Amino acid sequence: SHYADDVLRSVIRRLRERNASLREKVVDPYATSPEVTPPVSKCGRKRRRRPLGWKLRKCLCPVSSGFPEGGLRQDEGGGAPDRRYIAWLAVVAAAYNYNVWFCPARLAFPYHGRTANKFWVVFDVLSDLVNVVDVVVWQPRLQFVRGGDIIKDRTQTKAHYRKSFRFKTDLVSVVPFDLLSLQFGFSSGFRLNRFIRIESFFEFSDRLESVMDKAYIWRVARTTGYLLYMLHLNACAFYVASVFQGLASTTWVYDGKGTAYLRCYYFAVRSLINIGGLPEPVTLFEITFQMTNFFVGVFVFSSLIGQMRDVIGAATAAQSYFRASMDGCVAYMNTYTIPKLVQNRVRTWYNYTWASQGMLDESELLDKMPLVMKIAIAVDINLSTFQKIALFQGCDQQMLVDMLLRLKSIIFLPGDFVVKKGDIGKEMYIIKSGAVQVVGGPDNSMVFVTLKAGCVFGEISLLQSAKDGGNRRTANVRAYGFANLFVLEKKDLFDILVHYPESQKVLAKKGAVGLRREGSATPGAEGIESLTLEPPEVDLFVVSSRDHGVAQLAHPHGRDGAWTDKAAMLGLSATDLKPLHHNWDIQHGRPVAVLVF
Repeated sequence: SHYADDVLRSVIRRLRERNASLREKVVDPYATSPEVTPPVSKCGRKRRRRPLGWKLRKCLCPVSSGFPEGGLRQDEGGGAPDRRYIAWLAVVAAAYNYNVWFCPARLAFPYHGRTANKFWVVFDVLSDLVNVVDVVVWQPRLQFVRGGDIIKDRTQTKAHYRKSFRFKTDLVSVVPFDLLSLQFGFSSGFRLNRFIRIESFFEFSDRLESVMDKAYIWRVARTTGYLLYMLHLNACAFYVASVFQGLASTTWVYDGKGTAYLRCYYFAVRSLINIGGLPEPVTLFEITFQMTNFFVGVFVFSSLIGQMRDVIGAATAAQSYFRASMDGCVAYMNTYTIPKLVQNRVRTWYNYTWASQGMLDESELLDKMPLVMKIAIAVDINLSTFQKIALFQGCDQQMLVDMLLRLKSIIFLPGDFVVKKGDIGKEMYIIKSGAVQVVGGPDNSMVFVTLKAGCVFGEISLLQSAKDGGNRRTANVRAYGFANLFVLEKKDLFDILVHYPESQKVLAKKGAVGLRREGSATPGAEGIESLTLEPPEVDLFVVSSRDHGVAQLAHPHGRDGAWTDKAAMLGLSATDLKPLHHNWDIQHGRPVAVLVF
């Protein structure tokens, strides 16, 4: 009949589509070669273990390019020696700041005397000793990168430093011009060459930012230090100008009363920040000095304030984004008159998410990282939990790592239902923090069990499927308090299993055992066997037909209802098979399908 012919064409089309999908699963689109990596022999395993570990440390560990190898032991993580070098840079930066702050003050103010000079000499020698040790001992041992390789050889690092421009500036900065004081008198002007070592301060600043949890604190402190230093230089210049004009000679200059440095610094603050209320300059020199002061103050102060604004803006960028997102969501709910109860729960979710993790979506941050860093973070957080899941025990470790990269973090509020009885299960959950309860009974008032951090539920749903897309949940799971869960979707698992056939077989066996133990939640549900690459094992019988090339597949041990199982594996339904069954006059109870060969 025409109806039977239409059904035959439909069945043939479905079988062709199924064959095409099976071929796609067999062929790995990411495979570059059909060759199989040979197993590592026992004799060669030890030789290969060291370079493998070295490569992992090279990729995953925060290796510092400026680490003196000699005298310091490099740990597995490489963090302790790097912090020692930062501590040494802090000493070098302190010596540099001693010179740039005290040399101008000693030049401008009368701080030199027979008693004070002894103390100045001691501090000068200590700062010079720090610079010499840094140039002779530390800098020649700094590792550097050449062609992607970290060079640690002492001879090469020393040659690299001596060829650099920094070596020339460091060499000039440690020249002892102070010895000229024996001929021309004691003066800090002979120490101005120490200012050339400014690169050491910036290196310390950059490395300190890289290890601080809240680097913006140091940026604010550094910018504030720049402002204070500019005021310091202006105070020194004002005192020199007052001495040049004559102390207390006019109302504008310093009158010589009180603490000279403090009075001059107060003048610099009011002058550079343009507070006003200063005495009017009288002479041409005073007018020129004050005009230059105002002109420089406008640019210096405005640039520092702008830099401070950028630093604070960068520190609060994430919070600003959070506030903008929350305000936009609240405005949207007000526009559509969402009930207040729902609005309050949305606000609670926003506030808790920000308070717990400091961002709305963790994946945005991880997307900017290279794959090796993502793997390192995911393994550190969740691998131990995955290895304890009975369902995944015996699977390939690399498959577990790939699964970790597919996890998504979701926060549930107190009382939220994670899953409901009767829902289609398409994902599994791992409790990151908080707790959930399996509830039931009237009004879900009965608590069967409480699951806490590290527990897993819903994993059986990954192995079951039905024609409507998943198995039905058999219980209600509700969040007890705030719960942060990791979610793994079924689609992501299936995409991964294509590349791990052995793990796929392990999960298929465990899934079959679990389904037999608990019973299928949906009639006609199929397990992970639908992912297997082998076609269904059925016998082929060729029968006569008006259409040549059409064959009939029949199971020799068919029984009533058995054909529905084979039909499910072939993607056929009972509606499709019944007309064929009666049209071909097949014995009742035999599974029937049609295939084009």
